[in-house]
Amino acid sequence: MRSPDTLFARLFGVSLIAILFAHVLAFLWFQEYGFPPPPPRPEQMQMQSEHRQAGADEDGGAIAAQPYPRDERPPPPRRLFGGPIVPLMFQLITLVVAAWYGAKLLSRPIQRFSNAAERLSENLDSPPLEETGPREARQVASTFNRMQQRIREQVQARARMLGAVSHDLRTPLSRLKLRLEQLDNEKLQNQMRQDLDDMIGMLDATLTYLHEQRTSEVQQMYDVQALVESLCENAQDHGADAQYSGHCAPLLVQPMALRSCIGNLLDNALRYGGATLIDIQDSRRELLIRVIDHGPGISAEQREAVFEPFYRLEGSRNRNSGGVGLGMTIAREAVQRLGGELRLEETPGGGLTAVVRLPRA
Repeated sequence: MRSPDTLFARLFGVSLIAILFAHVLAFLWFQEYGFPPPPPRPEQMQMQSEHRQAGADEDGGAIAAQPYPRDERPPPPRRLFGGPIVPLMFQLITLVVAAWYGAKLLSRPIQRFSNAAERLSENLDSPPLEETGPREARQVASTFNRMQQRIREQVQARARMLGAVSHDLRTPLSRLKLRLEQLDNEKLQNQMRQDLDDMIGMLDATLTYLHEQRTSEVQQMYDVQALVESLCENAQDHGADAQYSGHCAPLLVQPMALRSCIGNLLDNALRYGGATLIDIQDSRRELLIRVIDHGPGISAEQREAVFEPFYRLEGSRNRNSGGVGLGMTIAREAVQRLGGELRLEETPGGGLTAVVRLPRA
């Protein structure tokens, strides 16, 4: 036997109660003020017509002043307050309230599922959806929770597999690097060493990218200005020309995601553009961070493509310069987790500017 606690049963019950309540109100109202008079019967209408005709013949064609007999005169006009207007208004108001409540019952589970899906898109470890409400809502919530658990298990299995593959690949790659020392051809030795370093770099970058995808942090107030200063000072310690300007108040962010974003943008600018400036502009609505270099830049038609994993540009900004094509991808996904936006622009005078917009709301 099916459970009566369904969304259909709730909507039908609310509508039925509203209709019955509206009719009961109308009946009680007419009981108090009287029902509308019935329409005249055919024989009464014929008698009235004959009476008016007879009166007209006696008066020489003039219509009598008293067209109805004394006992058949129509009742006096009914008052507006005692007429059908008020009961009809009662019925209309009752049905409108029932329609509003029914729409609310119908939209409430949908809103719950929408909020849960939004949380799941941001964090796979978000709490499961409560399995409450009518039968249909409980079934959907149970299915949604099972789907979330399966996605989490698949992501964890993929991470374990890639971690194992990375560990298994590192061992033979390390042995190959040791065996290179036995080669007499120095040119060939350097080429093979560079290839091995590229393979190890790709493994590290891929694992970092996957780690960024599955990592969820709690948002907290963070000193973004101190982070920018620290990254620039670390770069200066390694001989790079990295400067910063501007001031900002603390911002509610995920610290590791923001560090990953700005760090990758700074490394990318230093690698391809040389001298780099990080400019900070703060306002009540958003925080604007610009990472500015004066390198070769990127053409307008390729600025979106560089955010694809392992995308390689021709010319100066390619893997021959030391990158594997994941830095910009990691940076954009980190900004999106913070609810912000990352885009690339041309630097006035030549070069590339990465613009990060982070909302304060």
